Amino acid sequence: MVNQCVVPIYGPWKNCFRLELTTFRKLSTLGLIGQLLEILIMYITIFGASYVGLVTGACFAEVGNQVLCVDVDANKIARLQQGQVPIYEPGLAELVIEGLTSGHLQFTTEVTTAVAHGEIQCIAVGTPAGEDGSADLSYVLQVAQTIGQQMTGYKLIIDKSTVPVGTAEKVRETIKVALQQRPVDYEFDVVSNPEFLKEGAAIEDFRKPDRIIVGADKPQPTEIMRELYTPFNRNHNKLIIMDIRSAELTKYAANAMLATKISFMNELANLADRVGADIEQVRIGIGSDPRIGFHFIYPGCGYGGSCFPKDVRALQTTARQTGLSPRLLEAVTAVNQSQPLQLIQKIQAHFHNQLSGHCFALWGLAFKPNTDDMREAPSRQIMEGLWQLGARVQVYDPEAMEEARRWYGERQDLQLCDSPIATLHNADALIVVTEWKIFRSPDFNLIKSLLKQPVIFDGRNLYDPQRLKQLGLIYYAIGRGERTI
Repeated sequence: MVNQCVVPIYGPWKNCFRLELTTFRKLSTLGLIGQLLEILIMYITIFGASYVGLVTGACFAEVGNQVLCVDVDANKIARLQQGQVPIYEPGLAELVIEGLTSGHLQFTTEVTTAVAHGEIQCIAVGTPAGEDGSADLSYVLQVAQTIGQQMTGYKLIIDKSTVPVGTAEKVRETIKVALQQRPVDYEFDVVSNPEFLKEGAAIEDFRKPDRIIVGADKPQPTEIMRELYTPFNRNHNKLIIMDIRSAELTKYAANAMLATKISFMNELANLADRVGADIEQVRIGIGSDPRIGFHFIYPGCGYGGSCFPKDVRALQTTARQTGLSPRLLEAVTAVNQSQPLQLIQKIQAHFHNQLSGHCFALWGLAFKPNTDDMREAPSRQIMEGLWQLGARVQVYDPEAMEEARRWYGERQDLQLCDSPIATLHNADALIVVTEWKIFRSPDFNLIKSLLKQPVIFDGRNLYDPQRLKQLGLIYYAIGRGERTI
């Protein structure tokens, strides 16, 4: 066991920082005690070893902290201890292995060990949507209760999960009640620190955040958070300190704003189809306005994943609970839910509402590139719609094939193929659903030769309509006007 000393920082948070004794002695010898605070090791416990928890833990470990991730899924923890990451995120597997090798990242199912490990306790468990659309806080509050039942000294609890306004107060009260039942009296603080990680770019987002939101109601936990994020806050100050309720709302507001831009563009694209305009030209025209910009104004077959759909619905529920009618948010959700149907309607129209017995090649299952996440992915709604109409699908995705097996198992109307080209054999048309790079510059002549009919339905507007017309392909996209041949 490595000898350590507790650095004498005063205040209830003093035990958040530890330093290896050999390093302390070396600094003393070199006269570098003044630089001590820059290399302090923080002991951090992460509750939840799924997407947010894994990325957070791996990135905190990368900069030298001692991180322990805890999860109730014993099989998942056993795999992680062997360096097997159960989700696909570029760079994450390598980072986890690096943390395991260095000893800065560990995994456990033992909650007693986890609570004892870190004075910083980070809650990063799931908040699935309830039947009414509200966020289910049962996992968050179970963790809070566990911390209250097991803690033996000061703890800083960080709400990292996406939670509705007022959750920090519920976490604080849950811990307080657990302490009273023991009965003991230990100091603790609760802060809100929402994540803003994009699936497919989460590691880079964590390393180089555009903002670090911290909701706190005391100066002491604020300073701990400032120290915690110092390695990620060196270029310029990205730390934004606010009250806890504002921090909780900021996360939902950000996702709802981005979802609104997507649904707005999709509604414009549907209008463009009807009036004979090209939404791609419209996109360039409005995106050139710096007040609008080009981010999140790409029309398509809808957004999906674990965040936007759930968070927009949860924000609607919060609004209704206050007596406010969330009309705009309801419209955002309604447009998104109907958007995959726009593609199905184009398919039905081309085949004269006779899809029974037809087979379709489908490229892309994940809700976006660089992930294997199929939660609320448009591909699912499209495939299920085609199945209801009697069609079969042959699919390929670079990362989400196992997820497809998990969702649907073995069925006669679904064939999982090992390449994009393999999906085309004996297919009546090609449907593009996810904008993976591998799909962006295909061999159109080969596609034309393999399909029974030279038809492409493009749910992401990847291709040039005029080029496909010249090649003799019938091309349907989102908002590009009528078919081009």
